Amino acid sequence: MIDLNEKQKEVIQNKINHGWDVGNINLEFNLLYGEVAEAFDAYNKKKEDLGLELADVALYLLGISEMLGFSLEEQIEKKIEINKKRKYTNKNGVIQRVEG
Repeated sequence: MIDLNEKQKEVIQNKINHGWDVGNINLEFNLLYGEVAEAFDAYNKKKEDLGLELADVALYLLGISEMLGFSLEEQIEKKIEINKKRKYTNKNGVIQRVEG
């Protein structure tokens, strides 16, 4: 099992070791956006590196979480529990969350 809290620290340390500015949150979000686009492109073009592109997305999320000072692992667990309790409806083939 992967310890996401440890991986957050490892991602940041790797960035520091390579001279990245780990205080530039705006840049990190922009780079994350680029990685999501690369993953989508890999999916559309059925490229073999799709898994690695998705890993890049995860690594940026871990790095941003560490930079902002919270545990992505804890936030994922919270969100999974929230999502379990949500109610959804199917309207003409489109799944929509029911507010409330």
